[in-house]
Amino acid sequence: MNIRLGAVLVTLATMAGYAGLSSADDTGAARIKRGAYLVAAGSCNDCHSPKILTPGGPMPDPKLLLSGHPAGSKMPPVPSKIIGPASWGGVFTNDLTAWSGPWGTSFAANLTPDLETGLGGWTEQVFIQAMRTGKHLGVGRDILPPMPWFNLARLSDDDLKAIFAYLGSLPPIRNAVPQPIPPAGR
Repeated sequence: MNIRLGAVLVTLATMAGYAGLSSADDTGAARIKRGAYLVAAGSCNDCHSPKILTPGGPMPDPKLLLSGHPAGSKMPPVPSKIIGPASWGGVFTNDLTAWSGPWGTSFAANLTPDLETGLGGWTEQVFIQAMRTGKHLGVGRDILPPMPWFNLARLSDDDLKAIFAYLGSLPPIRNAVPQPIPPAGR
């Protein structure tokens, strides 16, 4: 089976389990279930989960879901003249958790509720502010590509609260993701 087709089928099967949920559902369990649906629909695991190689191709590692770029992983070398002010090429890790482009190098964040390395110290309001502004913690550094925060900014407060509730329901995974690296010469 084609890797892309396999990923689409897994996403559709996951989403089917959440059909019928609306943002009006406000109980804790319903909110978490809605958040899981939105995370699946948004393909968050594509970037925020390390991958394992399966017979169907690379899939999110179920033991490391949404834990971000593995702290010990290294970026592949960037071939010369691929990235620069006039070059819009890019390089990424095999598990799609880190990318280098004209913006520098970005690493997928740990979205688990780990207090020290994930979102465990964030509040719901800080999370919503980060998604609305494209700023880390809602006021810090820019959230870099390929994170589509500008698409998440269009979600309702209820949907963002549901995503945050789902992320908070995950097991915390200690994984200190590196800070972004600015582009060469900056």
